[in-house]
Amino acid sequence: MKILKDIYLIALRECGNIRRNPIYAFCMIFFPIIVVLFFTSLMGEGVPAKMPVGIVDLDNTTTSRAIVRKLESLQTTRIVESYENVNEARRDIQKDNIFGFLYIPKGMTKDIMRGEQAKMSYYYNTEFLLAGNLLYRDLKTATQLGAAGIGMAKLEALGKTDKEIAANIQPIAIDLHMIGNPWTNYNVYLSTFIVPGVLLLFVFLITPYSIGTELKFKRSRQWMAMAHNNVYVALTGKILPQTFIFLSIFYCFEFYIYYVLGFPHPGGVGRMLLLGFLAVISCQSFGIFAFGLMPSLRMAMSICSLWSVVSFSVVGATYPLESMDPEIQAIAQMFPLRHYYVIYHTCIFNNFPLTYVLSEIIALCCFSLLPLFTNRNLKRAMLHDIYIP
Repeated sequence: MKILKDIYLIALRECGNIRRNPIYAFCMIFFPIIVVLFFTSLMGEGVPAKMPVGIVDLDNTTTSRAIVRKLESLQTTRIVESYENVNEARRDIQKDNIFGFLYIPKGMTKDIMRGEQAKMSYYYNTEFLLAGNLLYRDLKTATQLGAAGIGMAKLEALGKTDKEIAANIQPIAIDLHMIGNPWTNYNVYLSTFIVPGVLLLFVFLITPYSIGTELKFKRSRQWMAMAHNNVYVALTGKILPQTFIFLSIFYCFEFYIYYVLGFPHPGGVGRMLLLGFLAVISCQSFGIFAFGLMPSLRMAMSICSLWSVVSFSVVGATYPLESMDPEIQAIAQMFPLRHYYVIYHTCIFNNFPLTYVLSEIIALCCFSLLPLFTNRNLKRAMLHDIYIP
């Protein structure tokens, strides 16, 4: 009971530190809420819509105008300008006024009527990866639909039936089934790992900051005295209020995306709560480990910030980890966000049993044990006021 009382008193002391220092309020509550609202509203429509494109229609016939109308009807594109030549359109791409343009050469319709192969060209800016890929898809779709329409008209003139026309134009019909995210909603793809990654970044940073300020402001001996020099009691009391706040923010984020925005989550609530708890505890433990390894406020926060930022590159959401070099695949296991994403994608998004990700759960639990290796060094630094700026 005495240990529980010490933890309670230290937790009350930490609540006072959080209340007096505005950095805690901003980094634990206000900034995380802003991050959640920013990223989820940034991609609120699911996919970018009405991206500006241009038209260079030198043919200017009924056929070419039909192709332009097909392009205009697609959700992703919005025709904002018609150009006299390719050079004008190219300059607007370089100025970022448009993301791409469709070039229809003069005499295209005549070539089609003569039975010759006609050519159309489309240019798009791949500096913007998502916009470039989506515009490529729409430009290709519009030109293929236009070519199909012309082919249908020619076959109808030859007296072909609808069945024969369909067999000639599309000999193989594709039946597409998109599992998990049939809407191709980029908000579902990206917000479910970007936002947790940023939230865990705050966990990484606040944990060593709260310990380092004890040394910086010469409160470390008082803190350890309240725990009767038991470093485990001291850390438990200090981290407990932060854990409660971070878990509350994390669970509110999950409630918002799954029940307000309606993201798919066939895995259920229990797995979401377990994953949030493991993610927060593992990142806090890594922060304690980093400070114990190097009892310097500046260095510990630098290590944690570097670790959290690099984890975005190896999480495997935008580029498959399996396609990276074996060395990078091995290093990726040292980042909690990677294990978080695998558990989310396997058990929450695709509803597989937890046994499929047992190794990932064990890895997050191992992160939680990291402070055991450096707590002795952390205790020595606190008792002897070893502050390294």
